[in-house]
Amino acid sequence: MNKDWIKLLIGAFFEVLWVIGMKHSTTWWEIVLTVIFIFISFYALIQAGETLPVGTAYAVFVGLGTAGTVITGILFFGEEFKIAKMLLIATLLIGVMGLKMVTGEKGVDQK
Repeated sequence: MNKDWIKLLIGAFFEVLWVIGMKHSTTWWEIVLTVIFIFISFYALIQAGETLPVGTAYAVFVGLGTAGTVITGILFFGEEFKIAKMLLIATLLIGVMGLKMVTGEKGVDQK
């Protein structure tokens, strides 16, 4: 896995953090931290998108962020666990892995 995919994974991780922060921030410093996470998340996405195909990068970013947010909600915030929800998340992750597999390591701009 090259550095651009790692940047994308970092961006997706921070996406999960800021989405959680949007719901659970109650103090000024939590709000500031959430804003910082937003900037880190999108900066990583933009950096990865300079080399990776932007459509694939965005789909992977959003897919991983969505899956991470749902799983975090279930594990840490008492959201309802449903088998159907987990099957749909698994389907989403399979699609994200498929996009990663069909996208070359070097991206579209490099040959």
